This record gives sequence, C-alpha cells and structure tokens, in this order.
Amino acid sequence: MSWETVVGLEVHVQLRTRTKMFCACRTTFGDPPNTNVCPVCLGLPGALPVPNAEAVRLAARAALALGCAVHGTSIFARKNYFYPDLPKGYQISQFDRPLATGGRIGFESPERGRVEVGITRLHVEEDAGKLIHDRFPGKTAVDLNRAGTPLAEIVSEPDIRSPIEARAYLTTLRQILVYAGVSECSMEQGSLRVDANLSVRRPGDGRLGTKTEVKNMNSFANVERALEAERARQVALLEGGGRVEQVTLLFNAGTGQVKPMRSKEESHDYRYFPDPDLPPLVLTRGWIAEQRAGLPELPEARRSRIEASLGLPAYDSRVVTSEPPLAEYFEAVVAGGVEPKTAANWVMGEVMTTFNESGTFPVSPERLASLVGLVREGVVSHQAAKRIYAEMATAPEGDPRAVAERLGLVQVSDEGALAGWVDEVLSAHSAEVARYRSGEARLMGFFVGQVMKRSKGKADPKGVQPLLQERLK
Repeated sequence: MSWETVVGLEVHVQLRTRTKMFCACRTTFGDPPNTNVCPVCLGLPGALPVPNAEAVRLAARAALALGCAVHGTSIFARKNYFYPDLPKGYQISQFDRPLATGGRIGFESPERGRVEVGITRLHVEEDAGKLIHDRFPGKTAVDLNRAGTPLAEIVSEPDIRSPIEARAYLTTLRQILVYAGVSECSMEQGSLRVDANLSVRRPGDGRLGTKTEVKNMNSFANVERALEAERARQVALLEGGGRVEQVTLLFNAGTGQVKPMRSKEESHDYRYFPDPDLPPLVLTRGWIAEQRAGLPELPEARRSRIEASLGLPAYDSRVVTSEPPLAEYFEAVVAGGVEPKTAANWVMGEVMTTFNESGTFPVSPERLASLVGLVREGVVSHQAAKRIYAEMATAPEGDPRAVAERLGLVQVSDEGALAGWVDEVLSAHSAEVARYRSGEARLMGFFVGQVMKRSKGKADPKGVQPLLQERLK
C-alpha cells in the first residue's frame, strides 16, 4: 500500500540588521569568537534588553511580503531551556501573541502543479550562540557572537506533500525574502536555517501521523535528502509493524542518514511566559500601512509582468528573475534595445556564469547591448561575440567594437575576400565537391565550416553560403 507524506517547515531567517535584537553588538559574520558580546547578550544580572526597531521593521516587511496579517500588539516571551550556548537560560521569543499570522506562499510543485502552502505564523526572536566541536580535541567550544542575533521564524502549515515540494517551497520563500530586502538568506553563513517536521499516513486518512523533526541541514538539496531518508525510515518502521516515536533527528550529509538526537519537545516543555523586562510591542495601523506601501515588486509579480509585456517564455522569466540583480540587469539590457529573448539567452548563459563566479556584473548592461548590436548588424558572429564578452569581462572599460577589432573578430563581408576563401576550400576538397554535385546536399554545412576555419572565423556566414552555391552548380 502507498503512503502520503505530510511536511511542515520552520524556517529561521536572520534579519538584515547591523546590530543584535536587544543590544548594540554587531551582527558581522566571521568576526573572532566572543568579540561581539555585551552584558545584555551574555545575560549578566541587571542588563536590560531594548528591542531593535529595524529588526521589527524588517520582520513586519517579511510578514507583509508573505501575505500575513501583522498584528497591532504582540508579546515577547521567555522560552526557557538550558543549553551551553544560551547564557541567560532562556531565549526571548514570541509564543501565543506573535507578530503576524495567516499568510500563503504559492509555487509550482514538480508533482502537483500550482500549490499554495499556508503560513501559520511569523514571529520575532533572538538567536542562541554556537557550539564548535572541531576546534579543540575532545572538547566543545562556545562562541556567543550569534547570541542575540535577530531572527524571524516562519512556520508553515503541514500542506507540503513531498521532499521535492519542500525544496520548491524553500526556493520560493527565499526569493520573496531576498526581494523584500529583509535578509541575505545565506545557509552557508547561517542566516537561513530549516527545521522540517515530517509524518506519513495512508492516502485519504484525515488524521496526521506522528511527526518527527529533522535538523542540521545546510542546503535546500540536503533538506530534500534528509526528508527522503526520514520518509523511508518511517515507512519501513510502520510496514514492519513498528511505531513512530516523536523525536528530533540530526541529518548526516555524508551518509545521507538521519539519527535520533532527543525526544521532541512540546511548547509546555519550555514554560513560556511574557518577558517582564519587555512591554508589549505595539504597531500602529499607519505604520503597518507604510511598510506595506514600501514593498518592492515581488518575484511572482515581476515574472508575470515580464511574460505579459515582453512575451518571454515562463522558464526564461523564472531564471532571469531568480535574483533581484539578475532581473534588473536583464531589464536594463532590454531597455538598451535588445530583443527580450536574445537578452534572456545572454543573461541565462554568459552573464549568469560570471555573476555566479563573482557576484558582480563585469560587463555592464549597456556594453552588452552594444555587443549584441554588433551581432545584429553582422559585424561579428554570435560565437565571436562570446569571445568578445569574455575579454570585456576582464576589463571594466572598452568599446565592444574596439575589442572585436583588437581580437581580429570583425566579420569580413567583402565578396572578393570571401570568394578567395571559398575557392581555396573547394580546391582542397575536390572529392567532397564531386559528392555534393552527385546529390549529397548535406555537405554544404561541411563547406561552410571549412571556409570559417580557413578564415579563422572572420568570414560572414551569410555571404559564404550564396558564393558556395554559385561555385558548386
């Protein structure tokens, strides 16, 4: 019998602030251990937290971008537990009165087509520190630089039905948050972390199975792998007559396996209560409206506009809008007079390659538009333009035509020069000439290629073929 998978995701996103949630310590990634700390984030007696207004603004912005209702009043609570990287013995979070509830994320599921996943809540909290297990042999080190870093936790409804769908949801969520400017969303730097809850049930069963929580996943690909492994483990357990226990598991990316870490906690285990040092967070309707009005064009709206106004295929629009800088670059190239599909091909090819390597655009949209114009005018071939682009990427200045001339890539259209190369090729390949005249018309491509080779790519292909046809009659 088959099984249905049910997944819910809890995503912790570091908000894009210079300082921590309740103190003025820096949030800079990669600083020496325990240098960005103070009495507040160390939990020293008498130190009082003060909320970071920018963190609240960014969290509200994220909630609005996800279609959530931002509440006028929310409450900071203490989440009590003991762990070496939590110096206060509690984490300041939100519980029964979160910042926002009730959003939705729509995306294309590889298995079910268009689906929408509900957002249960988005709340603000501070991060814990970090345990380091490989710095000193046989010992664990504690770095409290992250303690107090502002986070938005985004909890989904259990609407996801497969590991691959979980990855599609996360990709869409990350895009929205990056477009909204609320976070870098870098899993490598810890500014986006995912905890996944998974259970299985028989198709048609309205009840949820016993869920487990998988942690320690450092990429969207590993989220998918971890959920595949946990789904297989649960199904094998149930089909073998066993019972799923509600536990927290760690994913080992090297082995592709999940391993139980501890029994899964419930909310009552944390003994939540309102933080007596922090008053309720009160936001006015006008302030919330101002944040909503300040949202930029989000990814789905941008894709729809590009497809409708520029006639770009859906796949191309998804690729060129995958990151805000790519989308802006693409639209700037089109504004420079390049046909949209041609612009998309360049962005999805050479431009994305250099962007992924360096995170920058060494060739400006205006220079690329000029280069594409040379191809359109027949000054250089498309293949030559790729070589010119690579050369332009190494130098911030330089007119594309000057680069083409310096590299000797300007196409020769002079009929006399073309005729000379054609005659040389036909003289050197008399056997192929005879075969062509006997009916092997497919050899035309061979002759054109030989002319291009002999001319070192300078011959204009549009002028070569008519000359060949004339000579081969």
